[in-house]
Amino acid sequence: SFGREKKIADESKKLGLPGHITARGRSQETSDNMIRTACILASATAFVGSAPARARAPAPRATESLPEGEYEYRIGIVGDLHVDPRDLEHTMIGRDDMKKHNPDFIVSLGDLGESKDCTESKQLYAGTTECFKLVREYFDGFGVPFDVVGGNHDLEGIDEFNTDKENLEAYLSHLGKDTPHFCHEIAPKTLIMGLGSTKFRDATYTSHEVFVDAEQVAWFEETVAKHPADEGWSIFCFSHAPIIGSGVRVLQENHVVNGCCWLNHNGGPGAAPQRFIETVRNSPQIKGWFNGHFHLSHDYEDSITFPGGNNRGSCVFAQTGCMTARSSRDGRRHSRFLRGNEYGFEICTVDHSKGGVIRLDATVTYSDECAADGSESCSTLVFAHDHEDYDHDLWFQAYVPQEGDGCYIEDPNGTINPAGSRFEDVGNPETVCWWHMKDGAVLGVHNGMIIEYDASTLAPLGMVVSRDELHGRRVAVVDNGYGGSTVILYDDGNNSEVTVVQPNEDGTYWRKVVRNKMHRTREMRNVKAAKAFIEKTLPDQEHDVMSSYGPYISTVGQVMGVSTKALPFKADDTQKLTKSR
Repeated sequence: SFGREKKIADESKKLGLPGHITARGRSQETSDNMIRTACILASATAFVGSAPARARAPAPRATESLPEGEYEYRIGIVGDLHVDPRDLEHTMIGRDDMKKHNPDFIVSLGDLGESKDCTESKQLYAGTTECFKLVREYFDGFGVPFDVVGGNHDLEGIDEFNTDKENLEAYLSHLGKDTPHFCHEIAPKTLIMGLGSTKFRDATYTSHEVFVDAEQVAWFEETVAKHPADEGWSIFCFSHAPIIGSGVRVLQENHVVNGCCWLNHNGGPGAAPQRFIETVRNSPQIKGWFNGHFHLSHDYEDSITFPGGNNRGSCVFAQTGCMTARSSRDGRRHSRFLRGNEYGFEICTVDHSKGGVIRLDATVTYSDECAADGSESCSTLVFAHDHEDYDHDLWFQAYVPQEGDGCYIEDPNGTINPAGSRFEDVGNPETVCWWHMKDGAVLGVHNGMIIEYDASTLAPLGMVVSRDELHGRRVAVVDNGYGGSTVILYDDGNNSEVTVVQPNEDGTYWRKVVRNKMHRTREMRNVKAAKAFIEKTLPDQEHDVMSSYGPYISTVGQVMGVSTKALPFKADDTQKLTKSR
């Protein structure tokens, strides 16, 4: 034991940090001192939450399915909190439940406050100073160090702060953080790393995209590279949204089609969404990645995904639910608990609806050899523990194409759904097919829509053609005469309306049509003011309040050739008006 301690101390000196090793049952002071920062780079500073230490009796062995090790770690993982000062019962119960299991560290996956007017201030509560102060007090109440990654609602204080920069500074200040990201060594050669969202007002499309800026991406890649698997490092990652290629359950009708499903879903310079899965594939030291965002419980087979599939490296991906019934989509109230030692780790569920009982969901052990090419894995799944709560049919999930699934169209040329074919009714939610365009893009039909999929991971990116546009129509893929292919929609009847499905200017096909929430919120306030004015001015009449928008919806190249007639405020009325033109 002393020899192992000396080796770790020597390795720590290389980093300019004090050496340590601990095991459950040793002094609490040694255990608490174990948690330290080990990966501060010039580009960032890491933070350990300064919650006051609490007296704890020596805890029993943490793991139940791993060999006993020289050290252990326990990390409580809290999903979307959405704290509402008017309704804190489940939030406080959730904290008490977590404390029963004696965590060494708490990680919050963001979305700290409720995105509603909780204080009768006519302002959203999420992203405000008042929210940050309450949440900081809440985390301090765990009595152990903590850290946080920002979610898509955490910079939503649009009335208090004018810019994302100001809002981010307040978030960091009140939570005691120096940067949106973090890195801590919580056990010998065991790192936890977090990546936080930094955009809301500045989001080009939907504000609910969880966006990690290019500086964080570079920091993440550099930090992972400096802690390689062949030196014995293990890394666990945390982000509000999952990374593309993780394979965890997502909601196609909500997050996928709205472009806010994956971390950096819409991309950006130095921040392409594929960079995370590429790092995972090339880094067998990355053992686990935890996300929240979808408000789904852990009672689905794809709440946890394992190495394999479309090349997920050596990483296990785990969805994290919500403590409160108010925030849960399926009524279940779950948090995650990660516990492990030098032999591997266990992923567990803390079930808040059952008094905080802990449930073992998966056990992963480490092998002696590591390879990044997929021939061998640094982590070997021992067992995915079944339990009576599994229910993987309750919530509709997004289809992910698989090679050999029988739905692939090998050489799309002409109509892909001719009369009498197996794919004839593409408007039927049960019809599934997919194909490659000549430019490498992957398109497919699923749930009555045409969806674009990421070419590398085959994860869904977004909607290309909506149900109402696809219903009852033929889909053709034709050569465009310039080395590419074109998707066309048409009807069998005479005088058919032919629709060319144009790609976006960046080469993608999925429609980035969900606009920034800050702008939409301000527009809704303007509409509300207009309604109040006209109802007071002309009280005896019925009024349709409409909004004028840009950009326009035509290929006409001259401004005077484009109609700027106001569009109805409701989306369905806009669609009707657009078609009537």
